[in-house]
Formats: sequence, C-alpha cells, structure tokens
Amino acid sequence: MRGPHNIWRLIRTGATFERTGAMGVVLDAFETPAPLRVAARVLAWPFKWLGEKGDPSMPPAVRALSALGPAYIKFGQILSTRPDVVGDEMAQELRVLQDKLPAFSVEEAKEQVEQELGLPIDEIFSTFSEPVAAASIAQVHKANLLETGETVAVKILRPGIERAFRKDIDAFYFAAGFIEFFSPASRRLRPTDVIKHFEGVVNGELDLRLEASAASEFAANTAEDEGFQLPDIKWGYSGRRVMTMSWAEGLPLGDNDALDNAGHDRVVLSERVLQLFLNHALRDGFFHADMHQGNLKVAANGNIIAYDFGIMGHIDEYTRRVYAEILFGFIRRDYARVAQVHFEAGYVPAHQDVDEFARALRAVGEPIFGMDATRISMGKLLSYLFEVTERFGMETRTELILLQRTMVVVEGVARSLDPRMNIWTVAQPVVEDYIKGSIGPKAILHDFAQTARVLARFGPRLPGLVEDALIRQTQDIVERKDRPWLGRLGWTTLGAAAASGVIWLALLVN
Repeated sequence: MRGPHNIWRLIRTGATFERTGAMGVVLDAFETPAPLRVAARVLAWPFKWLGEKGDPSMPPAVRALSALGPAYIKFGQILSTRPDVVGDEMAQELRVLQDKLPAFSVEEAKEQVEQELGLPIDEIFSTFSEPVAAASIAQVHKANLLETGETVAVKILRPGIERAFRKDIDAFYFAAGFIEFFSPASRRLRPTDVIKHFEGVVNGELDLRLEASAASEFAANTAEDEGFQLPDIKWGYSGRRVMTMSWAEGLPLGDNDALDNAGHDRVVLSERVLQLFLNHALRDGFFHADMHQGNLKVAANGNIIAYDFGIMGHIDEYTRRVYAEILFGFIRRDYARVAQVHFEAGYVPAHQDVDEFARALRAVGEPIFGMDATRISMGKLLSYLFEVTERFGMETRTELILLQRTMVVVEGVARSLDPRMNIWTVAQPVVEDYIKGSIGPKAILHDFAQTARVLARFGPRLPGLVEDALIRQTQDIVERKDRPWLGRLGWTTLGAAAASGVIWLALLVN
C-alpha cells in the first residue's frame, strides 16, 4: 500500500489547497518566507484542477482540510488551539473542525447501533436524537436508555472511517520514506517512527472498546481531582463501533461569552486546565491527549468536564521524572541541570560537550523569561529547543511526541481563556510537588522497596540461578585456562551470596 501511487495523494493535497484558496491563506498565517511561498504556489498551480472542491460555504483552510479527510482534519484541530501560531482569525475558523463537521444520517447511525449491540434500537433507547456533534472520526447522539430513562451520549464511528484513515496514513508513510531517502539529515528525526506512533494512536481511536477502557482508567486516576469530572461509561451498551456514556451537561470551554454570562472565572479555568494536565501527565503518567476546546465543557458548578478519550497518552515513571526535571530546570533557569538531564537520559549523544549544550539552552530560556507574560509560550520554547537539540544530534523521542504536542494544545486552550496567563507561574507548583515526591528521599526508599519486591519473586528460583551462573563461570575460566580462576570464582560466589542476602532481606521486609 505504501508504494509510489501515494504520490498521487500528495499531489492532490497541494492541488486541493490551491483550488480552495487555502494555499495563500495558510502561507500567510505561517508567515512563510518569500522563496518558499513562491515555490509552493508554482508547484501546486499546474495541478490545481486535480484538487478537491470542498464546501464553498466554508472558509478556505477549513474547506481544504475537510475535503482532504480525517487525518488532515486532526491536524486542523491542533492548529485551532494555537492563535499565536496561525492568528486569531484562522484559529477561530479552524474550531469548526472540532465538533461541527457534516454528520452522517441518523438512519445510518441507528443501523450501526443495531449491528453492534445486536438489538433493535427501540429495545435499547426510548429516544434517539439527530447528531448533536460530528467530528473527524465519529459523531454523537443524545438518547435516553429505555431501561432506566437516564440521558446518555451515544458515540458512533463514521461509516468507512477505517479505510479513509488507512489511505491518509499510507500517504504519510510514503512521504516520510521519501524525505528520509532524499534528506539523510532528516533521519535523526525518525519521521517514519513518528508516523508509526501516529498510526498506533489512530488505531486506538478507531476501536471504541479501547476508548471506553481508557475512560474507565482515567476516571479511577482522577476521582479525587478537585474541579474535574468525567462521564460514566455504560459498558452494557458499548462495543467496537459504539460507545455509550452518561450525558455531560455544560458550556463549551471555547465559548468565552457564554462562560462570562454564566459567571465563570476564566482566569481560574485557564489555570485549572493547565494544572490538571500536568498532574495527570506527571503524577499518573496517563493523560488526555486530545484536550482541545471541542472535548471540554464547564459544568454549572465550575468543574471542567472532559470527554472523547480516543487519544490518551502514557509515559513511564522514569520518563516522567526526566520530563519534570527538564521543566523544573527551565522554571528555575538552571540550564546546567537541564543539560545534564538530557545527557543522563541519553537524549543527547555522550560525545557532545555538556557545558556547551547548557550555554545553548540558556540562549533558549533567557529570551523566553525576558518576555511579557502574554508572550511567554511553550510552543516557542519547544520550537527553540528543537533547533538546539538538532544542532547537538538529539534524535526525536517518539515516546514524548504526544506529551509535547498535548502540552502545546493545552497551553493554547488555557490562553484562549486568559491571554495573560503566565505558563511558568501556573506550572511551577505542580512540577515542584512532583519533584519533591519523585526525586527526594521518600522516592529513593520507594524505589528500593519496589526493587526488593521484584527480587523477592525470584527467591524460590535463586539457588538454581546461582548454580547455573557458577557453572557457566567455572567452565569459561577452565576453557580459557585463566590462572587466577579461584580469585574470579571467589568474586562470583561473593556476588551471588550478596544477591541472596538482598533477596532474603526483601522477603523478611515484606
């Protein structure tokens, strides 16, 4: 599937942008340099007639992305939260892509529900509305359960969505391979691995059983989080292509006028949404990775309600500590420590100069801290950091892509509520709390306890493991006719005895 035929898909992408009038708008929004602007227009213009027309009633960029399909719509959703990148006007236009796309018919929706749940629709729901929201992958209907009368939201995948995404991802793979072949310098960025990561995320979003499971785990992690709530999953009415959950009543987080009229404090909400994300990422290592305004509401009591759990991020405890130390180092302007963390984690090759890297990081951080609060941007920091790490040979960390992308999205959401929010001031208490709990003396004791538990599981197997190790070591020494074999054997025995002591101590402690 990933052959040269994908060139056609990429040509039609450029042609669609040109035909819908989006090419010039997008180039202007990104403030593209004149040479690149001219090259893009010259290359796309001859193929203009091959592009999709799209819906003429939509703004150009929305029209092009909607016509190109779900993967492109996802890209537009991310940009809709970045007015500092694309401008306020385009960001506002792109918000249409979040939950106001053309819907498929209610008849098709009911048919899919019946096929998935194996019952006539009238035996499941007493009411079933027209679509109330339609996004790139699925749409939502409001309904009432026949059995209990409870109001619920029913999420249903778009017909044929799997095939549509497959086409786009195949084209992305082809483009990544093309770039790696013709630009060897780009290989350190591992574009193919990036697309593979994206593919895994999308595949998870196309199975609503996985989304329901993620929602359940997320709810368990965040049950005690003040000012945050999630809808309940109705497992008996959910399947691969259908998911039913309790109805989330609230105002859209992106409707500032409605929030103001309802008396909500947008400054508080902006701080809360950022701190919630950081807590989920650092404390739990499991976070909502699609936190744009279309997936967030504000309840009457001021709680933030999150839904749409198709894209969730997971990072292990070690990576969380590294990420927190990097953030904490920037917050405290301790660039030497930030540099050291990059080297300790293996993010930067060991042959590079750590002091030189620290000076380069200072050049990244100091201009950011010298800015007015309204201009401080995590997006700019990541952009500058990318330039520096590229110079020092740092490879793209695929496990951090989703975390970094979501951080940028959440910052955009928070700034849309309070443009004067200082991201460092808001983030500092969360990061400091995590640092104290994960890197201090308590954390060291916790790590030893965890290690002891793991070692304890091998207690019954220890004699056999030690015996095998001793036999292999002895045979190796004899075969090589190494004279000081008794000394070597003695050290091996001592090491085995020490390991035994650790394990039995762990058994006693537990």
